[in-house]
Amino acid sequence: MKIAIGSDHAGKDLKAFVIDFLSLTNNTILDYGVASDSAGSVDYPDYADIVASEVSNGRADRGILICGTGLGMCIAANKFSSVRAALVFDEFTTRMSRAHNDANVLCLGSRTINHQRAVDFVKIWLSTEFEEGRHRQRLTKIAAIERRNCGLVE
Repeated sequence: MKIAIGSDHAGKDLKAFVIDFLSLTNNTILDYGVASDSAGSVDYPDYADIVASEVSNGRADRGILICGTGLGMCIAANKFSSVRAALVFDEFTTRMSRAHNDANVLCLGSRTINHQRAVDFVKIWLSTEFEEGRHRQRLTKIAAIERRNCGLVE
């Protein structure tokens, strides 16, 4: 699986920790920054734009975005077609983001969870399968809303 990952300045240390974990898996990691040695503030929408675009266009299977709370990244990523970004804060929300919502972008808050907990969430998120069934119908409805609101359907 190809996993695109990006963060702003607040998330760069957690991103490095998550990448260290991901490097032990059989996944391909696409690191879109911010670099761990970069100084100063950057704007989270710039990194959400890159990662969500990669997922939306099929160049990455999934994405991980990290900022201070995860909120800004989640909001920005969900502006992209076919992106279902989820901000998680415990094991249950992480599991349900995949099982019921087929989330393809995981958003984490570096100021809201510690590094090990974040890796635990990544493990759950990567190993949980989408349950299909009644949940597929709901995702189809979300996709219809997305098409309608993007002017693709009248």
